Amino acid sequence: MTAPILRRLDDLRATTAPWQRAGTRIGVVPTMGALHDGHLSLVAAAKAACEHVVVTIFVNPKQFNNAKDLENYPRTEESDARKLARFDVDALWVPDGDQMYPESFATNVSVAGLTDVMEGAHRPGHFDGVATVVAKLFTQTSATDAFFGEKDFQQLLVVRRMAADLDLPVTVHGCPTIRDIDGLALSSRNLLLSDRARTVAPRLHEEMQEIAEGLKGDRPFTSLQTAAITRLEKAGFTSVDYLDLRRQSDLSPAVDTRAPARLFAAATLAGVRLIDNMSI
Repeated sequence: MTAPILRRLDDLRATTAPWQRAGTRIGVVPTMGALHDGHLSLVAAAKAACEHVVVTIFVNPKQFNNAKDLENYPRTEESDARKLARFDVDALWVPDGDQMYPESFATNVSVAGLTDVMEGAHRPGHFDGVATVVAKLFTQTSATDAFFGEKDFQQLLVVRRMAADLDLPVTVHGCPTIRDIDGLALSSRNLLLSDRARTVAPRLHEEMQEIAEGLKGDRPFTSLQTAAITRLEKAGFTSVDYLDLRRQSDLSPAVDTRAPARLFAAATLAGVRLIDNMSI
């Protein structure tokens, strides 16, 4: 069944008010649309945990620091609604721009520390935009539970920190990264890859796996990192923004892997910026 598409905040609140009064769990899956199986896995997790589920679709201008990137971001609302029909979600929240950022909007939510590295360093203001829009989505939908993919692990930690610091009554769930059969992490941006670039893109995850194997053999990370970046550039990646080993808890540099660590990567291929991470 196709869920109703709500675009005005009054309509959303009228929908969620009875759920709140009944004390039921309300799950929210925040997305920017162009839904793929990774998003749908989050919807399935929300349906399993909550009595009601709202999927949000909003291409958030505040988290783009590149106007062309915002302009090119895939927008596929009709297709997204069809994909969600089999999950029988309760509502799609697709707010008009003025419902999210009215003309007088003047508030910014910023999370320090976790946002100083990797994506935060390479995309100034990105996580302020993420934290601001997610805080609004949590309050707009009256969510008790929210579901995010571990593919954007840094984002997941930022959202958890923001929700805890602001005392928002929502549990933030991290769900496993979903990959294509060749290992490429599913992403809406993959739609922008040419056929040729799509055949090269899995090399990013392959090189990360090589590093993981090298670390198991006690090889020094710096040499593994340098070799992987060289191979990626030879394969056609025009830039590697980072290929970092960091502690899973706070994203500080991981000196060793005795504490839980993750390997993070961001690289550009044929004009498309791909990110990935994996547990070490």
